[in-house]
Order: sequence, then C-alpha cells, then structure tokens
Amino acid sequence: MELTEYRDLRGGRSCWTGDDTNTLITDPLPDGETDVAIIGAGVMGAMLADRLSAAGRQVLLLDRRPPAHGSTAASTALVMWGADVPLTHLAARIGAAEAARRWTRVFATIRRLADHIDASGIACGRIDRPELYLAGTLLDEAALHAEGEARRRAGLPSAWLDADDVAARFGIAPRSALLSDGCFEVDPVRLTLGLLDRARRAGARACFPADVVRIEPGTEARTLHLADGRELRACDVIIASGYERATWFLPPAFTVGASYAIATAPGTAPLWRDNAMIWEASSPYLYTRATADGRVIAGGEDEDFADARQRDALIGAKRGTIAAKLAAMIDIADLPVECAWAAAFGSSPDGLPAIGPVAGHDRLWLAAGFGGNGVSFAALGTELIAAALAGTPDPDALCFDPYRFG
Repeated sequence: MELTEYRDLRGGRSCWTGDDTNTLITDPLPDGETDVAIIGAGVMGAMLADRLSAAGRQVLLLDRRPPAHGSTAASTALVMWGADVPLTHLAARIGAAEAARRWTRVFATIRRLADHIDASGIACGRIDRPELYLAGTLLDEAALHAEGEARRRAGLPSAWLDADDVAARFGIAPRSALLSDGCFEVDPVRLTLGLLDRARRAGARACFPADVVRIEPGTEARTLHLADGRELRACDVIIASGYERATWFLPPAFTVGASYAIATAPGTAPLWRDNAMIWEASSPYLYTRATADGRVIAGGEDEDFADARQRDALIGAKRGTIAAKLAAMIDIADLPVECAWAAAFGSSPDGLPAIGPVAGHDRLWLAAGFGGNGVSFAALGTELIAAALAGTPDPDALCFDPYRFG
C-alpha cells in the first residue's frame, strides 16, 4: 500500500490562478538529515512550514505536485469558525462544555491567523466579512435560534436576525439567520504561496515533484523513500497530504467525497449588501461569498462518492443547480457564471479535523484538515503541532486527535 492515496483532486475550471501563474522553482533535495519533513505543499503544509521555520526549525516541504496545485486551488476559502456539524448537534454527542471548547478554540485560532496575515503583509486579499447562517433543512427557525443561544453561552459572537431584518439589511430573500463576526475571506492560492515564500526566506526548502511513497522508522530519524528511488532522513515527519489520505494512519471515519463550486466574472459583485459570507443550515447546503476582485463564488451540492470521473461528469448539472439556488437565495433573476469546478472534499463525523501524533509511531504526525473549513483547520493544525514539537503540548490537542472516534 502507498503512503498516501493518489487522486485527481479537482476538475473543471477554478477561478484561482495558481495553475497559470505559478513560477516557483524547486529547491534541490538536501543531503543528510533534516529536522522536520512536511509531506504536502498545500495551505496546511505551507502554514506549518512558515511557523516551524520561523521558530528556527530546519524544514523540508515535499509534494508530488507544485505548491498550491492540489485541493488548495479548488478551495473557496471562506475562513469561518462555525463547523459543518452545528454546535447544538455536537453538544448532543459530547456535552455542551466540550462542544463549546472545540468551537471557541477554532474561533481564537482564526483570529490569530488574521493577525498573522496582516502583520506579515501577505497579499492574499484578506478581508473581514460578516457571516450570515440561514435557517434551512438542517436547522429550522426554532433550531437555529437554539443554536444562537448555544453560541451566546459559549461566548461566540453570533446574533439572531429575523427574516424581515435579514431582507432589509442584506437585500436578499427573507429568511431568519444568525449573524456572526470574526470571519474573513482570502485567496487560498496567494495565501499558500505567500506563506511558502516566508518559510523559504527563513531557510525552509520546498522540493517538487517529490513523491514520498514509504516512511521507514529509525532510532533517531525516519527515512523517507521517494518514488524515484531517492531517500532522505528527517527527525519529525508531518503528513499534510490533504484529501489524498494517509491510508495506513488516518482512520476510516475521515472520508472523501465530492463538492462543487461556481464563480462569476470579476466585477460582478456586490449582489447583496454588506458583502456578507452566506451559507445555509441545510443538507444539501449552499454557500456564497464575494471576492476582493468582485467575483461571486457559490458552492455546495456535495456527493458522497470520490471517483473523479463520476464527480466531474456532474459539473455541468451542478453548475446549473448552484446558480439557480443562489439566484433564489439572493433574490435575483439570473447569475452569469464564468467558472465551474468540482473537487475532492473531506468530511468527519464532528466536522472537525484530524490533527496529532500517529498512533504507535514516534515523531510521525497527521495534519488532515477534513471538514468544511480547510484554511481555519490549517491554522489549528499549525498551532497544535508546533506546540507539540516545542515540547509544550497544547491543552486542546486531544479534542482534535485523529483517533477520537474509537
């Protein structure tokens, strides 16, 4: 069995320009031993490389593709702290206190990420946005009101709006909603490349294509075997391979399906007021946001299969469905779509990621941002793993342990 799955991660045409403008040149594979090897050069890997190299670690980033050419280039990058599984639903499973602990940690993490992006001057179109969570089939009006109360008790910044207030403030079809602060948007490709540039300037190396097919344990360091026969050694290895699952190590509770998205041409937005990021408490759900260059992005319509050919065959139909649903949501007659794409998408039973040490393997780590908030979970994974490597384990680490489902 290979170390990680091989997947065609996306199809169709995304609105991000990573494939067209990426002029990165690989670094040479180093001789000897490195401190930390990160497998995967998407947003999770780049964020880890940025943090660990800034802390003085010798970091090597390895990917079978150029950086930001996998799932990151298909992300719609709504950086939110609310998970796919509502807080009230999670509380019913694990208790209100533990559910609130997880959600408030994600909230604090993405606010620190916003501060880091701004302080670092990474040009990725980061803009703070209000987040509007509409009543739907998953949470009707009464259940959404209870969700808002649960968030309020947890100290999270959400407020209730009735349907008329939503229509008056945002200029969309009336529906009750929760309005939340603390969220923002980014261009995921530019963010990833900006983080990688910072890491490289701090001494990190990025090697691609470099396909790690096997990890061999050792007393002091692990040997990484590449598909082309090359080898290297690293003291710590972090598997940040995204939706190409590390099948030996990631439990089957973390699954891969398909998701779909569309985008209008630049200059289309605004189509509603306040440029809120909007999503539904529904299954199937719909979400939408505007971008810094005036596109409107919308997505959802997930499927539970992972086959790329089957996934991509539905892009045309999903394009029409998402466009029609969005037109109804924001109360417009038509939506001019320029781009439509499909991508692999990872899920978990609680909507939260798999982050932590691999069971039974010293100095081997999983950083799998499964769930709807890939950029948010990349920041969370970076905080948890950086703390562990520094010898100061994070008190919230067990909340996101990959083996928490038994």
